[in-house]
Amino acid sequence: MKRYFEQVSAQWVRYSDYEWKKDGKGILYLTPAADAKPIIYDPLADAESLVLDALNIGRMGMSKKPDAEIQKAIHGFAVKYGLFGLMTALPTTAKFMEYEAVYLLKNRFFKDETMNTLDYLSLFFPFEKPEIAKRGIESMWNLSGDKGMMALALTMRDQPMAVNMSFQRSYAERYDWLKDQFKDWAFILTTAILYYMDYEKLSPDQRNIYQQAMAILDGNAPTYHIALYDKPTIVWDFHSLLLGIQLMFSFMLADDENPLRICRNCAKVYVAKRKDQDFCGATCRKQYDTRKQDDTH
Repeated sequence: MKRYFEQVSAQWVRYSDYEWKKDGKGILYLTPAADAKPIIYDPLADAESLVLDALNIGRMGMSKKPDAEIQKAIHGFAVKYGLFGLMTALPTTAKFMEYEAVYLLKNRFFKDETMNTLDYLSLFFPFEKPEIAKRGIESMWNLSGDKGMMALALTMRDQPMAVNMSFQRSYAERYDWLKDQFKDWAFILTTAILYYMDYEKLSPDQRNIYQQAMAILDGNAPTYHIALYDKPTIVWDFHSLLLGIQLMFSFMLADDENPLRICRNCAKVYVAKRKDQDFCGATCRKQYDTRKQDDTH
């Protein structure tokens, strides 16, 4: 994993705190807290922890943990890494403000392939609508009042308008969508592990079903450019944290030297330091062996 990202960088925005809020229809959203401070950071600085945290929240969803427990975990994830940027991850391009409508990739949240731009934006600004004037391919975003948000928009002015908007305090993402996305990644990991574990027992049709399940990872691919810092550096243009996680997860899933595993004792996802490692650490191995010995007596 390290060799893929040791000379790369990216920028994302997280807030110092988030809160859960319901809109007028009772839909639960996660949004930056009113007094939270925006923080610009590089999500690739600790890519491994980012992916493992996402997968372990997904495992909670697959295990049908109580929503209160999952919401607490997602809140902690957002404080550490930020929101997914779903608004810019789902369209065919993060520059959708430059088009007359939003064109959507195949996804689990929308059946329609196109959507009115302002209607689409309203799904991610349920509490305070941005001041947007749009005529065809022309868009005008009026940002005034909050000097902190104006400064953030100015700092991130090189980003597409929609990406910049997703960094604003009024941006929000639905809990059920967040939960489903985490579960999708955990499902992919579980599918891959079971596929190779049970390969000899599976019929050709069963193997095909497993292979088709991997289509969840289909979608937009991040772009990149080379920047001349102290040395040539790959700078990823994710335009959403979601796509960044998906790319890093894909590399980790395909890593044969240090594969992703699920601990036989605590059921947490970890990166194995060797191919025959079945536990996330010595403590879990000891607990597992002790419990197995007790069961035999």
